[in-house]
Amino acid sequence: MNAISIYRNLKGDKAIWIVVALLAVLSVLAVYSSTGTMAFQYRGGHTEIYLIKHGLIVALGLFLTYISYMLHYMQYSRLAPLLMIVSIVLLVYTLFFGTELNDARRWIEIPGLQLSFQTSDFAKMALIIFVARSISTKQEVIKDFNSAFLPIIAPVLITCLLIAPADLSTAALLFVTCVLMMFIGRVSLKYIGVLAGFGIMGIAFLIVIGTLFPEMVRLETWISRLNEFFVNSDGGYQIQQAKIAIADGGWFGVGPGNSIQRNYLPYPYADFIYAIICEEYGLVGGFTIIFLYLLLFLKCVRIVTRSPKTFGAILAMGLCLNLVIQAFANIAVSLHLVPVTGLTLPLVSKGGTSMLFTCISLGIILSVSRYIEQASKDVGKVEIKDLNADHH
Repeated sequence: MNAISIYRNLKGDKAIWIVVALLAVLSVLAVYSSTGTMAFQYRGGHTEIYLIKHGLIVALGLFLTYISYMLHYMQYSRLAPLLMIVSIVLLVYTLFFGTELNDARRWIEIPGLQLSFQTSDFAKMALIIFVARSISTKQEVIKDFNSAFLPIIAPVLITCLLIAPADLSTAALLFVTCVLMMFIGRVSLKYIGVLAGFGIMGIAFLIVIGTLFPEMVRLETWISRLNEFFVNSDGGYQIQQAKIAIADGGWFGVGPGNSIQRNYLPYPYADFIYAIICEEYGLVGGFTIIFLYLLLFLKCVRIVTRSPKTFGAILAMGLCLNLVIQAFANIAVSLHLVPVTGLTLPLVSKGGTSMLFTCISLGIILSVSRYIEQASKDVGKVEIKDLNADHH
């Protein structure tokens, strides 16, 4: 079976499948190039080690995309409470017993496999599914405070507060995503305001905890990044190197594998991979990345307008918003439009759990699209059948 026949057999929005495929290919190329310096430092110059490892992760991610796409999206509604409970347990465990790296506890070690697992990636997906389920099942009483607070506001606050001490950027991204989901789901603006108020109180609480117990909250990192952004007009070292990479790329780039700034940029394969893409593929490559994420967003908006069920519409939009907002936040950092966040570029940056859960999220979106497409065909068949019956 060749690629064309596989493409024809895939259901759901074909444009989203194309976006997934193109971002996956760009990821392999960009990560292979940007890990060159790291390979010489730690692997004796054997760059193919990182290529093979990342290629396998991307392949596994695409396989999970297909598995998630094949599962009917309503199954995720049934799994939502269990996923929510598991994510809270994992976040609490990570907060107290997680592996510390770069002064942050975001990972837990998988026994016997020498692999680490970033629990916030799982928690993001679990919370979005849970909030989508809660909004869809509470549509008749969504204006009631008790119906909005316990199933929606409380889980959002708990999850974000557990993520924030080690990863404020991810917590803020997830919080904004949930607020937008509530708005789309017709939750009263009054209750959205209540959630925003609790969010501000949560940040104040974390600042107090960070002041009293610096080892628990990365308060110094938050302050230094804000100072670097607002006080230093040129940005810190990272931003300056990213700007140089983008400027050197011009319109068409210096060519794949020819990046110079990968030798100077910290984490060129993750946080600043967009700058490396712009250096090697120019503004054409940079605009292509932006276009692909915008296309994903527009296609998900179309899913919302066509979905016959509230859960499918809000689920697809929530997962899409989380990915697209994260993508533009990552791009904005390289352009010095926002403070450094540490957020990766979804489906492009190097990273095991981030890549896998991004792929699962895209698979779920495609599952919603698939069944909307099937429902439209069934409606069309019924209408044709009724029309034929009228003629007889």
